[in-house]
Amino acid sequence: MEIGITGRETVTVTEDMTAKAMGSGELYVYATPCMIALMENTAYKSVSKFLQDGQSTVGTLINVKHTSATPMGMEVVCESKLVEIDRKRLVFEVKAYDKAGCIGEGIHERFIIDSQKFMEKAKNKEN
Repeated sequence: MEIGITGRETVTVTEDMTAKAMGSGELYVYATPCMIALMENTAYKSVSKFLQDGQSTVGTLINVKHTSATPMGMEVVCESKLVEIDRKRLVFEVKAYDKAGCIGEGIHERFIIDSQKFMEKAKNKEN
């Protein structure tokens, strides 16, 4: 894995992706939680093929601005770029666009984890 890896994902805004449906607002426009999920998904997918068997990544930080509303039916494209690697910490620049321009951007951080150990630790919280 090396700095510069990019990702790109596209979604079409449906009613269940709106602020009204997500409970993050009252309007039928693309919800900020959905944009954040798209950014995380884009970053995750961009590096997944570089991981060893049994590894995954988990999101640990996201700092983004959602600067423009997108109506239902319009496509949103997200792009990610891996800009820093610090041992198991991966830092991405993320940006989202609709046909009118940039709608959001920021930084997203993920950590490389051992999937089995991570899940065991999470399940141990139950006890």
